Amino acid sequence: MTTRLTNRIVNCCASLLLAMLVLSVVSAARADSNDGIVRVKSAVPMAEAISRIKADIAGKGIKFFMEIDQAKLAADAGIKLRPSTLLVFGNPPLGTQFITSNPNAGLDWPVRLLLTQDDNGDVWAVWTDFGWIAKRHNIRDRAAQFEMATKVVGSITSSITAR
Repeated sequence: MTTRLTNRIVNCCASLLLAMLVLSVVSAARADSNDGIVRVKSAVPMAEAISRIKADIAGKGIKFFMEIDQAKLAADAGIKLRPSTLLVFGNPPLGTQFITSNPNAGLDWPVRLLLTQDDNGDVWAVWTDFGWIAKRHNIRDRAAQFEMATKVVGSITSSITAR
């Protein structure tokens, strides 16, 4: 077998394994209810989860818009809130395609990913299911784009599911 063929086989296997990992994270993350909420449990503490997700977003060349520390905002208002941080990011060439299909989809784009800690100290990554967003805005002409968005957020959140 030639080196070139061997490299192609190795690359194909690596791509297949990555796709299987992303699909397993996304499949395991599906919400059981009809509220459109997807949750993935983090294997790392909040600060590390935020750091990993931001690094993964940057590594993918995705535009990072903002980080909102909701617990700090609550504390500034005299309200106690468990750790809760909202990350806002997106890929305008992908995300704006949803808005061109239905301008009201701008309510759900760019992507918002919430990292929150529950009463047990477990950290969760939470976002709105893209299929649910498609139904919400009656977008039927962007299936490939919604599938891509699902794969990307699955890949991003997979960065926090392993120690």
